[in-house]
Amino acid sequence: MSEENSIELVHADIVLRDHQVLTDINLEIKTGEFVYFIGKVGSGKSSIIKTLNAEIPLEKGEGKVAGYQLSGLKTRDIPFLRRKLGVVFQDFRLLSDRNVFDNLAFVLKATDWKDEKEIADRVNAVLEMVAMTHKSKSMPHQLSGGEQQRVTIARALLNNPEIILADEPTGNLDPQTSIELLQIFKDLNDQGKTIVIATHDYPLIRKFPARIITVDDQKIYETVIKRKEE
Repeated sequence: MSEENSIELVHADIVLRDHQVLTDINLEIKTGEFVYFIGKVGSGKSSIIKTLNAEIPLEKGEGKVAGYQLSGLKTRDIPFLRRKLGVVFQDFRLLSDRNVFDNLAFVLKATDWKDEKEIADRVNAVLEMVAMTHKSKSMPHQLSGGEQQRVTIARALLNNPEIILADEPTGNLDPQTSIELLQIFKDLNDQGKTIVIATHDYPLIRKFPARIITVDDQKIYETVIKRKEE
């Protein structure tokens, strides 16, 4: 397995609750790449993201993410892998009982940050990256869907991960908000981060072209989609 790849799967089967989702997958994503997984609902896009995040165990084949071997990954090592990843979910998963700042501070404290000033500085830094500093004291229910997703992206950036995994990050958002969020991912990619997005938002892909992998019939395929004319 190559050291220059952020993500690699070799002859990997992805199985979810005894259901074979993907068979004999071979995948290489190099450090700093921007990659879309596309495909119809139920094709396995999200299952790939969950496998890379060790949410679904890799039971057959080999896999490596951010230097960690997925096959045989010990439970105690999963948190260390996840610190090298930033994961953005479609359903936000923000804690409803605390404000934006405290949502993010909670994550840092859970990953062994101790110094309150360092925590505050890091939370404010990631909120600034996603233009949400002015909402730091707001509760999640006071935010629009787009604002909640910005906070989710900020949360994913807290530990300065090498890789960002996003599962349908614009699935519940209007087109303009989706464009604004994809621009954030594009900017992060320009800074050298590896970006992997599962989506079926084809207009957005045409606006922000990158490498495309189609998931269909338990396999993956490289795909070319022409950029929409300006």
